Amino acid sequence: MEAPARGNNWLGLTAQELPIGAAYEWAVRPDCGAVVLFSGTIRNHAEGREGVQHLTYEAYEEQAVVRFAAISAELRVRWPDVGRVVLLHRIGELQIGESSVIAIVSSPHRPDAFEAARFAIDALKETAPIWKHEVWADGADWGTGAHDIRDAQSIGSTE
Repeated sequence: MEAPARGNNWLGLTAQELPIGAAYEWAVRPDCGAVVLFSGTIRNHAEGREGVQHLTYEAYEEQAVVRFAAISAELRVRWPDVGRVVLLHRIGELQIGESSVIAIVSSPHRPDAFEAARFAIDALKETAPIWKHEVWADGADWGTGAHDIRDAQSIGSTE
């Protein structure tokens, strides 16, 4: 997975290891003094499930990246000075400690970078059609906390 040659969004799904270092470097711009990187990693437990062994992510691929683009668009409405945005998610089987998702935002100042990155990962979790299947010591099942998919504009609102 390579960085885009043009533009300020790097959005995608991949079955390969996430290019965290390359994505961070790509997000750096001379007019941005802050880069916030969130990396979600596979942990060895979930609510009520000890001994998680691995996760498998599936996505409605044609719509996931469309949702990522909507997140970036909404993020840029809320924080117009944002420089670059990276939203990358793994699909397939992942082991404990591997990164499943990254959200990176660069901005001239740190408050906007932190807030926009938090919005980006929260919106991705609530709007993207991506599902996880967990395998743990005593069984296997689809991840807990399933919910209806929402639009990016509704994330963080009280409606």
